[in-house]
Amino acid sequence: MDVLDALQSELAASTDRLLATVAGLSDADLAAPSRLPGWTRGHLVTHVARNADSLVNLTEWARTGVETPQYASVESRDAAIAAGAARPVKQQLADLEESAARLAAAFRGLPPQAWSAMVGGMRPPPHPAWYLLVRRLRETEFHHVDLGAGYDCSAWPDAFVRRELHDTMVCWPRELSPVSEIVVEEVKDDHKHRQVWRGLGSGPVVQGDARTLLAWLSGRSAGAGLRVMREGATGNEPAAGPLPAPPPWLTMTAAPGLPATPPEDYP
Repeated sequence: MDVLDALQSELAASTDRLLATVAGLSDADLAAPSRLPGWTRGHLVTHVARNADSLVNLTEWARTGVETPQYASVESRDAAIAAGAARPVKQQLADLEESAARLAAAFRGLPPQAWSAMVGGMRPPPHPAWYLLVRRLRETEFHHVDLGAGYDCSAWPDAFVRRELHDTMVCWPRELSPVSEIVVEEVKDDHKHRQVWRGLGSGPVVQGDARTLLAWLSGRSAGAGLRVMREGATGNEPAAGPLPAPPPWLTMTAAPGLPATPPEDYP
């Protein structure tokens, strides 16, 4: 299975999980606050549906070579979300399902060469079209958690965690960094895994498992269970102070330096 098949399979499963959660909500549930400040669950579901349609625009750009913006403007995007947020759950669910199906069909319809076409979102950098699959998975998985409806970070698939932590780190804003290193240390399949990102900035070292780190860095958790150490520490030294606030998360649309041709695997 190549990366396109793998990512589309992941996306289909992620979409099904999100649809199942939304199908279990009542109209009152949908009108309740989400975990994103200022947004109800209805705002969030509408946003994910309109995001699917916006990515269809980018697949059209990749297919035809004619530049097609993701959204006409920030204002039109926000207006569409506001307009759809108060709809009853039956309408929201149908919209979410139909928009996801349109996007899946658009992905299936891309000819092989179109996956290497460069497209752009609302923020830089431009990226090859195959990365749209990564971006859509980011939307479905993070916003599923943001619904606050029973799906949390512990449910994220391992492949998603690995990929998103990688992209978070390669997009790291060093000028705003409160830490010098991020250390992944965990046991997987009876094997100890350790990965270190160094030279991130000034401050302590933060260590933990990949899932907890991603949840903290993306603002989905307070980071309980992470360890704060002084730079260069060895052994079981006392904590080097409280866990700092993470820097702004994923300020870029795509990871820099992506290969134009879909790789065998990503990351």
